[in-house]
Amino acid sequence: MSEKNPFPNESNTGHFWDDNLRELANDPPSWWRIGFHLSWILVVVYTIYYPSWPLIDSHFKGIAGWTSIGEYNEDLQAIEKVRAKYEDQLPGMSASAIIADDELSSYVMRSAKVLFGDNCAACHGAGGAGNSGYPILADDDWLFGGDVDTIVQTITGGRQAVMTAHGKILSEEEIDKLANAIVDGKVASEPLFMEKACFACHGADAKGMHALGSVNLTDGIWRFAEADQLASVKYTITHGVNDASDPQTRSAVMPVFGGTKLSETDIKKLAVYVYKLGGGQ
Repeated sequence: MSEKNPFPNESNTGHFWDDNLRELANDPPSWWRIGFHLSWILVVVYTIYYPSWPLIDSHFKGIAGWTSIGEYNEDLQAIEKVRAKYEDQLPGMSASAIIADDELSSYVMRSAKVLFGDNCAACHGAGGAGNSGYPILADDDWLFGGDVDTIVQTITGGRQAVMTAHGKILSEEEIDKLANAIVDGKVASEPLFMEKACFACHGADAKGMHALGSVNLTDGIWRFAEADQLASVKYTITHGVNDASDPQTRSAVMPVFGGTKLSETDIKKLAVYVYKLGGGQ
């Protein structure tokens, strides 16, 4: 830094480097000063208008009286006002009547998507795609029936069908024959199917019976889908489903959603949603 100011008529601090690199002392431009003063004025106004400064046991609540909860409630009321056009109709309508009304049905599908995610997707998968041990809801394979009124009954009261454990009734060879016939989709033609009275629950055609919640053994749709499907079928025949007499039985229970869990309106919404996923009968 030179000792002599080579620019005596220039507004600078007198600090120089390499002869001509210097530190100027000009005032900031007007736009910058205006912006600076506006910024602190805005901060003061903001802290007076909105909740801001902490106090001993609370905080300054602001002259506007604004709160995040208050804003949330206002938004919620606005949404409820829009929904009311449809929600006010639902309590007095059956699920079948909702399906028959295109506009109302469209609303219910959007509304029930959240309900399904909160209450059903954990077991039945997103969009009803199913999980191992839980039925697919987007196909046309139904244990207890897929009409919308039956779906309402299923959601309301739950389901718990029972398949007897046959491990003490059938020999290993018989279980093997039945399991192979089921995996091949030809169990109805296996003599053991009639001899061991499997038809009593699964029907003479082995396509299941809605009244009992028995599965269709011919369609290749597996509730207990596993990598080794033959071994899985053998296990089910041996230990049954929901058979309290066998500690190794498979557990397959649809819980009750009626009563305190979900309202009748929410259940109807879910029934319509499940029905319209594509597999309703």
